[in-house]
Amino acid sequence: MTTDYLYHPFSSQRNTVFAKRGMVATSQPLAAQAGLEILQQGGNAIDAAIATAAALTVVEPTSNGIGGDAFALVWTKNKLHGLNASGPAPQSISIEEMKKRGYEKMPVFGVEPVTVPGVPAAWAELSEKHGKLPFEKLMAPAIRLAEEGYPVSPILGKYWKSATEKFKEIFKDDVYKSWFDTFTPDGRAPEIGEMWSSKGHAETLKEIADTKAESFYSGQLADKIDAYMKEHGGYLSKEDLAAFKPEWVEPVSVNYRGYDVWEIPPNGQGMIALMALNIAQGFEFDEFQSADTYHKQIEAMKLAFTDGKAFITEPADMPISTEELLSKEYADKRREVIGEKAIDPEPMELPKGGTVYLAAADDEGNMISYIQSNYMGFGSGVVVPGTGIGLQNRGHDFSLDPEHPNALNPGKRTYHTIIPGFLTKDGEAVGPFGVMGGYMQPQGHFQVAVNTIDFHLNPQAALDAPRWQWMNGKTVHVEPHFPNHLAQALVRKGHTIQVTTDGGSFGRGQIIWRDLETGVLKGGTESRTDGQIAAW
Repeated sequence: MTTDYLYHPFSSQRNTVFAKRGMVATSQPLAAQAGLEILQQGGNAIDAAIATAAALTVVEPTSNGIGGDAFALVWTKNKLHGLNASGPAPQSISIEEMKKRGYEKMPVFGVEPVTVPGVPAAWAELSEKHGKLPFEKLMAPAIRLAEEGYPVSPILGKYWKSATEKFKEIFKDDVYKSWFDTFTPDGRAPEIGEMWSSKGHAETLKEIADTKAESFYSGQLADKIDAYMKEHGGYLSKEDLAAFKPEWVEPVSVNYRGYDVWEIPPNGQGMIALMALNIAQGFEFDEFQSADTYHKQIEAMKLAFTDGKAFITEPADMPISTEELLSKEYADKRREVIGEKAIDPEPMELPKGGTVYLAAADDEGNMISYIQSNYMGFGSGVVVPGTGIGLQNRGHDFSLDPEHPNALNPGKRTYHTIIPGFLTKDGEAVGPFGVMGGYMQPQGHFQVAVNTIDFHLNPQAALDAPRWQWMNGKTVHVEPHFPNHLAQALVRKGHTIQVTTDGGSFGRGQIIWRDLETGVLKGGTESRTDGQIAAW
């Protein structure tokens, strides 16, 4: 019997999941179960998140890997902490080097866009600062999945197959051979439901476990990465790896109608969601699904996004401060631009002078919002042979214009798309939330926050609501189930509306809210992916 696991002729519904002792929400069921396993062994939410994140590098390689970056917002002992584990450009790369190689903009694939991976260091740092169980125990579920294998889930299989078809067309150089050896050992992508394993991935995770990730940055794994990059003319070196340390940062927030919405500060794009919320706060959204509500939300987001892309990078290189971009004055000034018709946004005139997301919570009050990514799907396409380490292509976002705030420089971190979110009220944790998916992420954060705070949707409904995505100019993509009469009304307001054939590009999110009175956990997971909430 042949079954199409991507064919869904009937509408289905998920309900909010409730639990008291612990909860893990992410985009792949086996990874969520890995986190739950750690909770049931006495680990806390941070331990569970690390185990889930490690498992996700095995069971969802289409979106993340050991060679990617990570960010986290950690609520523990009634305080929110931010971790930025995004790596910088190698010291030997420069705009001049890229121009010598004939590039007018940073390439998408290959050795050039590879930046220092932050994921293994993030796991070790989170464990050291906030975990309970031994680090090696947290890696055990992921190692088991890599060694024994697992059946490929539907959305994973869909993206694996499409990536393989694309890569067969464009990956002709020898540097990509290891990608095919690792992810298409039989010359093809694994089918949905087919078992897949990676012995090299398992060995790498064991090495990370045994050395608390030190091997990745100054040991055997670092040597392997360095040798492969040198062999293929890459820039990332063992010296770059050895110099890397994750950075603990103060999260930034805006108060939106009585709730504090938190993000990681630049170099991340979470600021854009906060800027849009600040602009939107000057409007009253009286009706959930109305053309006027959507119009004002879209206009607020496009202004925030345009300014964010123009100004956000490493804080030292930003031409305007984080405080100014999150100020009431900024929001008021940008709100004045919004009228009854869609506009073509321009960056504000300055004063002269593609990812996995997970959330976890435990019964001690700890909560974590965590995200990691290789950037575009499998990343750069460069895999270190025999290790399962696929290196990210985060450097693609650098500009080769030396005057741009996000210009490529040695040792600089680029504008970053992956962002974890967190919600508090009156100094108490409501919980973690996130929506993965490139430039959709701040738009997803904005829409989830508005759905929750303005329209009081439960966490599952807040995720299920049909989404829009501003693309550029007046162009807005909407999901297939976006109400047609509202799409038509937005067209009359000057928007160019394009209805997509599926919801895959609109982000994949997770939410865990804690009831402020009872402590009961309430979770929603994404209907656009293989998501699951594991709870007890």
